[in-house]
Amino acid sequence: MPDVGEGLTEAEILKWYVKPGDTVTDGQVVCEVETAKAAVELPIPFDGVVHELRFPEGETVDVGTVIISVDTGQGEAEEAPAPAAASAQAAAPAAEPEQKRQPVLVGYGVAASSTKRRPRKQAAVPAQGAAAGALQAELNGHAPAAPAVPAAPPAPAAPTVFAPAEARPLAKPPVRKFAKDLGVDLAGVTPTGPQGTITREDVQNAVAPAVQAAPAAVPAAAAPAAFEAASTATAVSTAPLETRVPIKGVRKATAAAMVASAFTAPHVTEFVTFDITRTMRLVQELKTDPAFTGLKVGPLLLVAKALLVAIRRNPEINAAWDEANQEIVHKGYVNLGIAAATPRGLIVPNIKDAQAKTLPELAASLGELVATAREGKTSPAAMQGGTVTITNVGVFGIDTGTPILNPGESAILAFGAVKDMPWVHKGKVKPRQVTTLALSFDHRLVDGELGSKVLADVAAVLEYPKRLMTWA
Repeated sequence: MPDVGEGLTEAEILKWYVKPGDTVTDGQVVCEVETAKAAVELPIPFDGVVHELRFPEGETVDVGTVIISVDTGQGEAEEAPAPAAASAQAAAPAAEPEQKRQPVLVGYGVAASSTKRRPRKQAAVPAQGAAAGALQAELNGHAPAAPAVPAAPPAPAAPTVFAPAEARPLAKPPVRKFAKDLGVDLAGVTPTGPQGTITREDVQNAVAPAVQAAPAAVPAAAAPAAFEAASTATAVSTAPLETRVPIKGVRKATAAAMVASAFTAPHVTEFVTFDITRTMRLVQELKTDPAFTGLKVGPLLLVAKALLVAIRRNPEINAAWDEANQEIVHKGYVNLGIAAATPRGLIVPNIKDAQAKTLPELAASLGELVATAREGKTSPAAMQGGTVTITNVGVFGIDTGTPILNPGESAILAFGAVKDMPWVHKGKVKPRQVTTLALSFDHRLVDGELGSKVLADVAAVLEYPKRLMTWA
């Protein structure tokens, strides 16, 4: 498990894209893992054949632990079939070349293997040593060979000739392991590979007939018995009353961060309800503007721009509390976080240097951020260094809330649902589009006056969007 940075010490294996026996190439993505920050795809830096997957999907693994091994095939030679007959001189045992399997840890290079095969017995084995040879082959992990034909006593004047044992089936190590896991004897598998080699498909084909024949082996008398048992059983729901889900990954990190934030930074939340009708009309006009062709334009875009204008007018709010040095760190940049709900939990990626972007550039960045978050492809770097955040609870029909600060940030703005409501407009009660904003801030570095000014400025820009120009 490679170190993906950001001080993370573990990751959960979400999905394997390969299985034992698959061929992989340098740079090919072999699995997807989820850290406490985001989902990350891991490539393999070698060419070879997958030998073993050490952990199943859903397992949490510490950084530095071997999760996959790959046979790179360096120095490995194909085995040749035994000859039809062998002389006594050729029957002398020969040591098998050392197997050059190399477990590979993604991102950490090659680790040399100390595993060696023991010398394999030759096909010709004396009759008195046949039992010992079979036991030795079994201990070596090889498939047991068929018993050798007993050899006749040698003639005094002629060299001794032993009848050969049946040739060992040809198959690569991953295929042998696959067959072993399925309980398939390779001696009974028909090879279709090059030079009579047994392939993975051959093993699967050998298993398929047995699986298909299994239902037919059920006695016919079992059906009435099963029907009788089912008819007398009481209908009871088997649905579980409780379901337990392990807390890990993004949700675990979010929970820890929210607890730390809630009990570290003294939160204050203020609210403002106002008429957002003019901004909603502007949104419709911008959708037809050629400058926004191909871009998604919504009210969240203008809320983000209004917050950036308010921060420019009140830069003291764009700060952080340094507990170790007992300092308030004022920042000359705005990394605008956007809270996004994903299947793996809440994440807050941010738009870097948002204060320097034009409205079309901000729209493009916002669209890319949301799309990446929904696909679960947000990188850990995209969630670091945020200064202020916006959470759009209005998409769920919620009027407002009291959001918790993202750790290390000074403020978070909640944008509520936009609803048609009766509103006093130009001295008369008229139906208008109304919304509520809520601003939570860290009262250690943002006092009530500063927080109120920022919230009032955001509402003022959204109520009269022409202030985007007059206050810029």
